[in-house]
Order: sequence, then structure tokens, then C-alpha cells
Amino acid sequence: MELLMNFLTLFFKVLTLPLQLIEAVGLYEWYKGFFALLMSKISVSYNAKMDDKKRDLFSNLPDFKKPSEPLTVLEIGCGTGTNFKYYPPGCKVICTDPNRHFKKYLEKGMSENTHLSFERFLVAAGEDMGSIEDETVDAVVATLVLCSVRDMTRTIQEAHRMLRPGGALFFMEHVVAERSSWTYFFQHILQPMWYYFGDGCELTRSTWNDLEAAGFSELKLKRIEAPLNFLIKPHIVGYAVK
Repeated sequence: MELLMNFLTLFFKVLTLPLQLIEAVGLYEWYKGFFALLMSKISVSYNAKMDDKKRDLFSNLPDFKKPSEPLTVLEIGCGTGTNFKYYPPGCKVICTDPNRHFKKYLEKGMSENTHLSFERFLVAAGEDMGSIEDETVDAVVATLVLCSVRDMTRTIQEAHRMLRPGGALFFMEHVVAERSSWTYFFQHILQPMWYYFGDGCELTRSTWNDLEAAGFSELKLKRIEAPLNFLIKPHIVGYAVK
């Protein structure tokens, strides 16, 4: 089975050669604008299906607020701002995303969530947020983000750096399936095509390994089967305390 999987993966890699060339010469930027539009639609459906799980996850955010100060949340890969409605009233939000085309959708999300205070929007990759000072935020949020950053270890290190002692990284991410499953098989053979459809998204990441190795003092993580397409059904949800 593994031999067949490797052969089919190679087959799909060959099919993506034109896309690889388009990316190499810098013409892939046009798709990033379309991807932002696409995600503004898909994220509504994702929120509807994952609403109870998001409410449960973010219900822990107030626990990380310092006395007499607003909760400061930095969201990596904020996209269209679909998490905003789950944040507690009065909290201060810093938004970051490497795709500049999300800005107009993000502004709409901001206008619909007046219970929050928005500090700024940064066009920045998760691996390099040097403009944010060390130990200055109470919570970092990453949902459906660690699947597409170029360097997951570095991104988690950046989250750890920006968090104050006692702060937490909140995550909700699709991950690779159990090795013996058909989902694992199809995740691998379709990954070359999915990468371009998903603007760098990878189906085959074992994200929990990087979180476990990141040096957090406490890691609360659970695996769930999300009510989604079988390729992204395996999820991990939780938070890691600095």
C-alpha cells in the first residue's frame, strides 16, 4: 500500500509542475486574492460546523487576563476574522496575516464585532513577527494556520516569545490521520494538489509533535473528528501555557 501511495503522490507532483513554475516566477500572487475571497465564504461554513468546539475552546480565554487590564490577543493568520465573535468583550486584538488580500474582509469582520478593540493589522508571516515585542500578549490564537506556515517550529517559537509568562497559545488545527487509515492514504497522494488549492496548506502535518517539543509549561490537547471533509476531519484542539 505504501508503494502505491508513493507512486500516486509522485504522479500528482508531476501534474503540479505547471503550478510549481507559476509559483517560481512569481505569478501565483493572483491566486492569493482569489483565495482570500474563497476563504471569506468557506470560513462561514467552517464556523457553523465548529461553533460548539470554538465556543468551548475560547471560553478559557478570560482565564489568562491580567487583573485590571484588558485581555490582549494576537491572532496569527486572522484571515477574515471569523474567530472575533468568540473573544470576550473588551479585549484588545492584534491581527496578523501574510496575505494582504484579507484586509478588506478583515475590516468587515472588525466592523461586525464592536465588543472588541482592534489595535492593528500586520501583514506578516507567522515565522517572523519581530515588530511585536517579547512577552507583551496574554494569548496567541492560531486556527487553521499551522498547517500552512513555512516553518511551524519557528512560528510556535514566535508565539512563545510574544506571550507573557502564564499566557497561552490557543490552537485548532487539522492534522494527519492515523497511518493505517484510508484518510492518511488520500491525504498524502492529494497533498501536492492541495498545497496549491490551499495556498500552502499541508494535510500531512503532525502538529502535536511540534507543540509538545516547544517548551510550554502545560499543554492541554485533545484529538477530535471534526464534522468536515474527510481530508481535514482529524483535528487537534487546545491550548499551551507558557
